[in-house]
Amino acid sequence: MFEPDGIAPDKEKIAALLADESRQEELFQQADSVRRRYVGDAVHLRGLIEFSNICRNNCMYCGIRCGNKQVCRYRMAEEEVVATACRAADMGFKTIVLQSGEDIYYTSDRMCRIIEAIKKRDVAVTLSIGEREYKEYKAFRDAGADRYLMRIETTDKDLYHRLDPGMSWQHRYECLLMIRELGYELGSGIMVGLPGQSIESIAADLLFLKDLRIDMAGIGPFIPHPQTPLAKEKGGTLELSLRTMAVMRLLLPDINIPATTAMESLHPDGRIKALRAGANVVMPNVTEGEYRKLYELYPGKAGADETPLHSRSIIGEKIKSIGRTIGTGYGSRRRTDVAARS
Repeated sequence: MFEPDGIAPDKEKIAALLADESRQEELFQQADSVRRRYVGDAVHLRGLIEFSNICRNNCMYCGIRCGNKQVCRYRMAEEEVVATACRAADMGFKTIVLQSGEDIYYTSDRMCRIIEAIKKRDVAVTLSIGEREYKEYKAFRDAGADRYLMRIETTDKDLYHRLDPGMSWQHRYECLLMIRELGYELGSGIMVGLPGQSIESIAADLLFLKDLRIDMAGIGPFIPHPQTPLAKEKGGTLELSLRTMAVMRLLLPDINIPATTAMESLHPDGRIKALRAGANVVMPNVTEGEYRKLYELYPGKAGADETPLHSRSIIGEKIKSIGRTIGTGYGSRRRTDVAARS
């Protein structure tokens, strides 16, 4: 079932791999081998700034959904975001990820001022701020933004509309196409273990991401938040999340794949397990103070009580402990012949 350069894009074979716990170690080893061949041993660090937990959406699984009245809301001032990014650059981060809820207080002009100020520090800027209009995406790109992350979450449209009331799967897809058209490095991804999600649905999700020609795939488990309608649902497992991530590596050998914080929230060595199963990116949280605890998409977020410098140090030690190195460049996708054929 495995091939030298990855895996054939066959939905039934992918679903079988995802379901087969008995062969998962073989799958992880193959994904790790493909990762080493196509993207090397460097682990690229991205400094994550969670600058607002205000969101206009009401997604059933998310702790900062607008319907959650128990959240202590915050938004950083422009100067505060820039100062946080500068401190992250001083710590050696070559990419700054700006993430928030869908907070339209941050207009195009505000975001462009932030992007332009951060770009002066010779870093790549990644945005993860949700659905915007084409003219906004273009303005951010013109201001210097390099990458954009927006997970599709699921390609099962019925499931998407049940879990994301008031939102449109088609519109989200169109936003992803706009982002790609504008020349960003495009990141998307899925949540694994959503209520009502099947293995076949996850297989279809992976093929969708391949067809979308993404440059980065974020894959993480669904973790029920106690202040959401899905509080009593069974969460996703680390093992299925890792198998999904490993298959993603086989489907798109040269993309960037993060070892997500959600995986570490399920297991103390979750990110290390992910790095050994195909991942090559880690996004340490460089948000400071109480903000780290207040941006709670899911409970038990790893590192919520740490300082940015401590988070950076701990993950650096873990990376070195498994014989990997820390990347020194911007960590852009290194396209290969396989990518050109896919």
